[in-house]
Amino acid sequence: MKYETIAIHGGRGNEEGARIRPVTYPIYLSSTFTQDSLDQFNEFMYTRSNNPTRNNLETLAAQLEGASHALAVSTGMAAVSLAFSLIGPGEKVLINSNVYGGTWNFVTEVFRTRGIEFEIVTDFNSYDFDKSDSSVTTVFLETPSNPLLEITDIRRVAEEAHARGLRLIVDNTFMTSYYQKPLDLGADIVVYSATKYYAGHSDILAGLVLLNDDEVYTRLKFNQKTLGAVLDPVSAFSLTKSIKTLPLRMRQHDSNAQAVAEFFRDSDAADAVFYPGLPDHPGYEIHRSQASGNGAVLSIRLSDRYDPGVFCNSLRLFELAVSLGGVESLICHPGTMTHEEYPADLQEEIGISGNLLRLSVGIEDIEDILTDIRQALAVARR
Repeated sequence: MKYETIAIHGGRGNEEGARIRPVTYPIYLSSTFTQDSLDQFNEFMYTRSNNPTRNNLETLAAQLEGASHALAVSTGMAAVSLAFSLIGPGEKVLINSNVYGGTWNFVTEVFRTRGIEFEIVTDFNSYDFDKSDSSVTTVFLETPSNPLLEITDIRRVAEEAHARGLRLIVDNTFMTSYYQKPLDLGADIVVYSATKYYAGHSDILAGLVLLNDDEVYTRLKFNQKTLGAVLDPVSAFSLTKSIKTLPLRMRQHDSNAQAVAEFFRDSDAADAVFYPGLPDHPGYEIHRSQASGNGAVLSIRLSDRYDPGVFCNSLRLFELAVSLGGVESLICHPGTMTHEEYPADLQEEIGISGNLLRLSVGIEDIEDILTDIRQALAVARR
């Protein structure tokens, strides 16, 4: 079946022998489940371990990804944390230079308390893996990256990593499995903030971890149960419902973002536009080789001719808020809103400047979006 069909009809399917066959998989709110006997336990015992509604979502997510296993957790950071639970003291992680701020906080603070080291890689596409030391066990990357939309060749990194026995984890939040499937490109684990495009309505927090390795899945399933950051049944139900419209939403997001990126490219309002759908983007060809769409996030470096604060405050459709992926358009200032924990010298080094703005383009009418941008620029012009 095609992606759009799986999104609507995927999941566990009808329960064997059930008299009631709902079109929408129900919410099981029970914290615990009755067992048949002392020597015969059923699939579901306790919701922290497993819940039918969450399991239905996990089955659906795995089907969409083409993965053997999926784990649904409470937030995107819970997904990253669960993947990082495989890393132990004395090990080292390679990570690309601009990643989500929460991930940065994890590797700079939590890794330190666990005796784990990390190394920032400016460009994995040219990185010499032969120079990495023997303590490296894991590579973690985002592509496109947050907030500068840098593109990494997943196939190349996977080949280099696997040749040295390293595990590759890819945060695929910006693309979703609709546009990019890192497991097919060689990644070992894929993580998502499902709060973003999978949920798509800025109303729940959720995370997903997907993989094919049975042994690693068993370890992660144990860690998920033990750490307890599982997705609750109501959120799992809501996420499953939202996924049904994911392909439709992503196509509209993508089309709108392309138009906004081209608008800023052709205007005097931006000194730089970061969006992989533009042919002059440095990662354009790599991105086209591994993704079927460009997503809805773009960043601009606003020209000095315009006041960033006035521009953001003058927008009527774009809300000034962190996060992304909802049907509504959002704008944020990475330097102070999402990546404020990055040291000032690192912000400067990787290009998170004071006039850098990140836009999450929604699915509103594109003419309304562009009209809003034009009027805000008119007000913000110095």
